[in-house]
Amino acid sequence: MEGEGPAKNEPKAGGGRGGVGNGAANGRRRWKGGGGHRQHPIIQAYPALLPLPIHAAHAHAYADGAISLPLPPPVLVYLQQPPPSPLPLPLLPLLPKAAAACYAKPNGGPPHRGAMWGSKKPPPPRHAVTAALLPLPQDARVLQHKKFIIHEKKTSDMEANHENTLQNSSTTTGRATIAPRPDSGGVKGSTIPLCANHFHVCFDPNLKIFHYDVDISPRPSKETARMIKNKLVEENSSVFLGALPAFDGRNNLYSPVEFQRDKLEFVVSLPVASVQFIAAKEKGHVLNKQKLKLFKVNIRLVSKLSGDELNKYFNEEKDGIPLPQDYLRVLDIILREGAMETCIPVGRSLYAHSIGEAREIGGGAVVLRGFFQSLKATKQGLALNVDLSLRAFHESTGIIAYLQKRCDFLKDLSQNKSRALAEDERREVEKALKNVWVFVCHRETDQRYRVQSLTEETTENLKFRDRSGKDYMVVDYFKEQYNHDIQFRNLPCLQVGRSKPCYVPMELCVVCEGQKFLGKLPDEQTSKILKMGCQRPSERKRIIKGVVQGAFAAGSNSYAGQFNLQVSNDMTHLSGRVLLPPKLKLGNGGRVKDITPDRFDRQWNLTDSHVAEGSRIKSWALISFGGTPEQHSFIPRFINQLSSRCEQLGIQLNRKTVISPLFERIQLLNSEGILESKLKKIQEAASGNLQLLICVMERKHRGYADLKRIAETSIGVVTQCCLYANLSKLTFQFLANIALKINAKLGGSNVALYNSLSCQIPRIFSDDEPVMFMGADVTHPHPLDDWSPSVVAVVASMNWPSANKYISRMRSQTHRKEIIERLDVMAGELLEEFLKEVGKLPSRIIFFRDGVSETQFYKVMKEELRAVHLTCSRYPGYKPSVTFVVVQKRHHTRLFHSEKNGGSTHYSDQNVPPGTVVDTVITHRREFDFYLCSHWGTKGTSRPTHYHVLWDENNFQSDEIQQLVYNLCYTFARCTGPVSLVPPVYYAHLAAYRGRLYLDRSDSTATSWTTLYRATAMHTAPAAPLPKIRDSVKRLMFYC
Repeated sequence: MEGEGPAKNEPKAGGGRGGVGNGAANGRRRWKGGGGHRQHPIIQAYPALLPLPIHAAHAHAYADGAISLPLPPPVLVYLQQPPPSPLPLPLLPLLPKAAAACYAKPNGGPPHRGAMWGSKKPPPPRHAVTAALLPLPQDARVLQHKKFIIHEKKTSDMEANHENTLQNSSTTTGRATIAPRPDSGGVKGSTIPLCANHFHVCFDPNLKIFHYDVDISPRPSKETARMIKNKLVEENSSVFLGALPAFDGRNNLYSPVEFQRDKLEFVVSLPVASVQFIAAKEKGHVLNKQKLKLFKVNIRLVSKLSGDELNKYFNEEKDGIPLPQDYLRVLDIILREGAMETCIPVGRSLYAHSIGEAREIGGGAVVLRGFFQSLKATKQGLALNVDLSLRAFHESTGIIAYLQKRCDFLKDLSQNKSRALAEDERREVEKALKNVWVFVCHRETDQRYRVQSLTEETTENLKFRDRSGKDYMVVDYFKEQYNHDIQFRNLPCLQVGRSKPCYVPMELCVVCEGQKFLGKLPDEQTSKILKMGCQRPSERKRIIKGVVQGAFAAGSNSYAGQFNLQVSNDMTHLSGRVLLPPKLKLGNGGRVKDITPDRFDRQWNLTDSHVAEGSRIKSWALISFGGTPEQHSFIPRFINQLSSRCEQLGIQLNRKTVISPLFERIQLLNSEGILESKLKKIQEAASGNLQLLICVMERKHRGYADLKRIAETSIGVVTQCCLYANLSKLTFQFLANIALKINAKLGGSNVALYNSLSCQIPRIFSDDEPVMFMGADVTHPHPLDDWSPSVVAVVASMNWPSANKYISRMRSQTHRKEIIERLDVMAGELLEEFLKEVGKLPSRIIFFRDGVSETQFYKVMKEELRAVHLTCSRYPGYKPSVTFVVVQKRHHTRLFHSEKNGGSTHYSDQNVPPGTVVDTVITHRREFDFYLCSHWGTKGTSRPTHYHVLWDENNFQSDEIQQLVYNLCYTFARCTGPVSLVPPVYYAHLAAYRGRLYLDRSDSTATSWTTLYRATAMHTAPAAPLPKIRDSVKRLMFYC
């Protein structure tokens, strides 16, 4: 019940039959009628079957057929007479810019009126006052501006000092320098031969690449743009001198030769397949004829690119030579070009039926196998990283059939055509279809439509008014114009218009092929995808090599050949090292006081041993949600055995609860108010000293989020949830897992390092100089959520030298912003807590940051590292040594056992052992990074974690920081084995997920609030704060 949160999302992308792309989602709009009855509203709208208004032909046309009609922009108005009593000049800084402009010194010039966002502001007339007509929310910033004037003044000096710190270690470009590798790599550990899914790429530094800008009018979809490019090259080979240029699908074309002229103009006609509804036959859709569509193409030479800089980067030892990112991106586009013609692109991955047939996983989704591909600059030179990839797509089928599979309550829809939707069902259907691309099958059209919402009225009751003012019932119109009787009359229509209502009955729509699945997959479907992706290392290795050999074998990729790019068919061979596991310390009360995990998987058990530090739980209670009478009978045995298991582990859990176990219906979780009242009564029964509340549930329930939020922010009690399905078995392992989580949540410690970090790394650490380990993560809302705030969590260790107890701070911030806002505030609170617990401020801070891509490194250093230094500078004379490490788990590098002499070894089908570290060949040429596989992969192929040191004032050597990270992975509270992620980041991830739960609501009040929030565009306002955690909980690891 208390697992990890959902993984971070990849960038949206689309493709396939309907030219799938991204666009803004419009909220549902209510349209008042023009004189009709309540049940037959008259709508000023154009349904999908009508032509667009004549005046709209001059508007901007998108690939999906929608028309953009921009609103009038704000304007500047120049008033000839100034106000009689201008404000005093000292007050001008307190006004927003627009208001301050009204009292600015007038300039000469003719009268003018122009757009606010023009590139050059028009000069106002002499003695004129400038007034800007701006939206109201802009003026609301005045109060906020006033509020922070004093704060900014106080911190300006500290910020200036910190800026000097970063500038003293900056490059010629003015950016802070990323920490260089301090040595040639680590040497500790036994050597192990490995290979990685990086394929060496040879390039020709002498070859010039000609970059052309491509302008196509009218603007097509990416899919259509590629068709235009292919036809253009095929029919004008002489103009392009026989070259096969690479195209990014937007505006950039790259050629290995220079064309005859720097500017070229073409007119390309494409046959567009049309779809027609055949009512008399099979009620399906067939291709019946083709229409021609004309595109004007302008090609213009922009620049000439050379590989000299990339060659210097690899061959010269000077640290000041930057990596030419633009040239690297061009080579990446060239290597992808061949596959783009036959595959569906989603982010950096490509999917095709040729790699594996689509498999239906239920819920209207199918899974396609594909491959990830990315070009990297590594120590060995250029390398192509290729990996297996799986992705869920919407099944291409009729909307009615799609809903039968997607929504359980509509399984019998085709047999019950008169069925209507209840309000909650309508919301579920709208959620399932929103932003899905469809095409219509009742008329000839090449348009694809994105579903915006559902109509409020059913199809039978829906009317519209055409341009002539005539009223039509939708069902009558389809009968009259297309001789089609609407079958599902009690269902709403799809609203596919963006700026104006545009309605289509559901039964006439088909889901376009090749769309990335937009909704959140249920656990059952997610489990199927994970199972499909769990290839053993030897199988995954075989698939990857097959993809590379098929795509880049000699002569098979004409694009790579034209640009003199050669991709090796063999994986990169390298030597890794396996670090020794640390010795662990357990409790004094057991027979076993210390242990060295020497099993192949580095796991250990707690038989005949105690936890390192057991907690004391005197006051606790148990509540049940749902369950049968038979399941309720398991509770007394569960309480007895859990108490016994805790005692065996050195955890003091009172064998009696403060009140008798409570048995409630699971529906109680649907009502936030009643649930809170019930928990308050339990707290009152414990005289306000309740330490723990165990919650046993019949099944997983969405009210879990309300339960956690109420318990931790309103009541002030730690909770532990479990399912009745586990209580029926009560295995030894299950009881131990529950006991370990309870102990960690209530201030105990399950395991510690036997030799303290100061003993292991004496050059850096000392018992007298405490160290604080920090971790940070940002979790974002679901891809379809376009308004909810992101949630950031920062954790920090509160004990030294054990460094195994962490407290957290959580905040909401701007929607989908990755850089942490107000990190200085959270870090300051954690420093204060550390000062209370340890008695002094930390001499060193080791900061681990999760979820940052390489393109954000400099921004993170500029803003987040700056925030950490700024926090420390608020203490006079305090300047700790800071090391800032980015932790990346979402990458596609895999490590495999190397094969000797072409034959498989004994370990070829096993994952690499825990402690495997790689810091050569496939790592960065100059910067301080390494791959560490700290865990044992039981399923599929292990993914090593990539650690990249951005800033290092502690001057770590490679061996020191690698051993530090690996040893910390043994101290994670919830496992009896090393984890794949360094614990500070792991805890930050769990805390951020808990903060996300605080934003979830399961009752109807929250649903109404959400609708209001979106309708009033409150996403432009600052993020709503998270509820405050009670003091009795905030200093505990309640989130783990």
